[in-house]
Amino acid sequence: MSLLESARIALRALAVNKLRAVLTMLGIIIGVGAVIALLSVGYGFEDYISQQFAGLGSNLLFVFPGQLDQGGPPGRRTTARVQPLTLGDAEAIADPFQVPDVAAVAAEYSRQGTVVRGGRERSTQIVGAPPQFQNVRNFTVIEGEFIGQDQVNARSRVAVLGAKPARELFDADEYPIGQTIKLNDVPFRVIGVLAEKGGGAFGNQDDIIVIPISTAQTRLFKAPVSRGALAVSIIYVQVASPEAMDQVADRVTDVLRERHRISFRDDDDFSIISQSDLIQVFGNFTAVFTVVLGAIAGISLVVGGIGIMNIMLVSVTERTREIGIRKAVGARRRDILLQFLVEAIVLSMIGGAFGIAFGYLCSILVANLASLNTVVRADAILLATTFSAAVGLFFGIYPATRAARLNPIDALRYE
Repeated sequence: MSLLESARIALRALAVNKLRAVLTMLGIIIGVGAVIALLSVGYGFEDYISQQFAGLGSNLLFVFPGQLDQGGPPGRRTTARVQPLTLGDAEAIADPFQVPDVAAVAAEYSRQGTVVRGGRERSTQIVGAPPQFQNVRNFTVIEGEFIGQDQVNARSRVAVLGAKPARELFDADEYPIGQTIKLNDVPFRVIGVLAEKGGGAFGNQDDIIVIPISTAQTRLFKAPVSRGALAVSIIYVQVASPEAMDQVADRVTDVLRERHRISFRDDDDFSIISQSDLIQVFGNFTAVFTVVLGAIAGISLVVGGIGIMNIMLVSVTERTREIGIRKAVGARRRDILLQFLVEAIVLSMIGGAFGIAFGYLCSILVANLASLNTVVRADAILLATTFSAAVGLFFGIYPATRAARLNPIDALRYE
């Protein structure tokens, strides 16, 4: 018996009890739909994380003071005192003779502060930064201009507003450029507004106010002095090409260890993390998250498979006499086995097809109602379809085997 003939017989058998077939397929439909919908949430989360890291800039190294990972190599001891990073460190890294293949360097000195305009007051992140900060961190100015070197040299009281402070401090019909705001009770003149970027690895990138780094270190906050230079919170290093990331990271490590007078047996008092490292860490988390969601949804597919087995067992019982007749006219055991296996697989595949449409609609519904980014990928559809076919095959084996083993004489006597 050919597969095509088996499929035709299977469809005819399912058409005899349409309601029962539909109810049986319902478990598969819900299972496949749940797999696709939940995987679309996981994939959407992965894409969101990738977009946020891409929004930080390109080919970036993040240099932090202190050790993020206290586990050092064997034979080296941890330093007792952590030295802060300074503007001098940033200048040394920017020196092409010391660290080649560096496109740009931007130091940042940031603190939480209060911004006031009129009767409106809110807490925000105040970022002291040089002009290079705009390109290194991939910020776009939609109104006015960014901080210039002359304003850094003069320690000017000027500010560039992030999208969120601009929206909350000014009405839609107000023009913020040239207006005065107060940061920690110190008046600043607004010279620019940044485009909206959304959240990121270092918090909400829209909820910031950027001022000259010299102003932040001396006039608004009191930055500590280390090795004759003012301290900074973090140093961003933009590398010329992705291939040079590891080499630049090694050179930056050598320069900072020499400047901080760290013994060869001591651990670094700073940490260097690449953008790809951050993406990998969060990527591993989101991958596990996606697998867990898929596994949870897969349980409903198993439940649907149990429903298929139950119906197929009932079908074998109802069609015992038919099986006896088929065997009496020459059908072999494998023909009966194939017939019922194909019937179970057809049942699950039809349910899987409807489940794909159901899962796609669910992903759209989740995206609209919960404001989540969902992505339906081809591999999720392939996985759900393959799994539904496998469920039909697995849970159809026992009923098919039971039908194939029926004795034709006993089957013909069955009433």
